[in-house]
Amino acid sequence: MSLIAKIFVLLVAIEHLYILWIEMFAWTTAGKKTFRSFPDHLFEPTKALAANQGLYNGFLAAGLIWSLFIRDVNWAGNVAVFFLSCIIIAGVYGAVTASKSIFMKQAMPAIVALLLVLFL
Repeated sequence: MSLIAKIFVLLVAIEHLYILWIEMFAWTTAGKKTFRSFPDHLFEPTKALAANQGLYNGFLAAGLIWSLFIRDVNWAGNVAVFFLSCIIIAGVYGAVTASKSIFMKQAMPAIVALLLVLFL
């Protein structure tokens, strides 16, 4: 992977670590500011569900970070492609089922990173 591709992969990983933090540890505080369309009274009862979602975002970030430490260039690229593809699929699904802005916020950065991994 090229340096620029690695930087974009890292940025996508950092984004998903941030999402992990919001969903696992700050759901009733920062979560309310981030997910404004979600009814305020549902944050407390959905805390465990959000934490579960945050854990999945953490796995995605971990996979991307792992790809940055793999010395074999082909293997590193394949691992990054897998995890970026998972994020893109989740972003498209979220855009269709929850909010169109999810595509721009989650899927698009992963698409850019994927293109860089594949073509640089």
